[in-house]
Amino acid sequence: MTIKQKLLSPIVWGNLLAMLLVALLLCLMLWKGMANYTHHGESIKVPQLIGLQEHDVTYRLSQLGLNAVVVDSAYNRSMAPGCILEQVPAAGRQVKSDRNVYLTVNTDRMPTMALPDLADNSSLREAQAKLTAMGFRLAPVEYVTGDKDWVYGIKSAGRNVYAGERVPVDMPLVLQVGSGDNMSDTEENDAEAAVSGHIDNIGIDDLE
Repeated sequence: MTIKQKLLSPIVWGNLLAMLLVALLLCLMLWKGMANYTHHGESIKVPQLIGLQEHDVTYRLSQLGLNAVVVDSAYNRSMAPGCILEQVPAAGRQVKSDRNVYLTVNTDRMPTMALPDLADNSSLREAQAKLTAMGFRLAPVEYVTGDKDWVYGIKSAGRNVYAGERVPVDMPLVLQVGSGDNMSDTEENDAEAAVSGHIDNIGIDDLE
């Protein structure tokens, strides 16, 4: 049998046709698979989630065919615990179905921070500047006997706190500051002598 006769053989053409059909079928299956994987032609608008509660967000995203994934937590005193602080992708972005939306949730645990060494070691202005820069809140100062505008102590939630102690950053701190009304040693001795003499006089009078 010549080469020409072999090429014109039905068996050869049948094999070629079968190979072509298999290749077309594979291409069709690959195209369908890629379309399903990438959700070709499908788009979902990410809603605004910031400020909503976590359980509401999870339900809302599931209804849209998206997944809620909590990746972090933070503390914001002005927002309710359990609400969403940040979202990725942002609201308004177009995404495919079954994609993840990454969330940051507001925690109810107030963060704490170590108190710096300020008591009897700094002026009022220095202490206020340092504490404010660190993120602490300050309440009106409490004046005590001592050098004017000198910090003698710090209070949190009604009790004295000390350097190195961890205190809630959202709890207002009260600085105990000298009023400038401190008495000299001579004045203190004179006052003590006057009180002692007064007591002695009372005793003498009573005996008479």
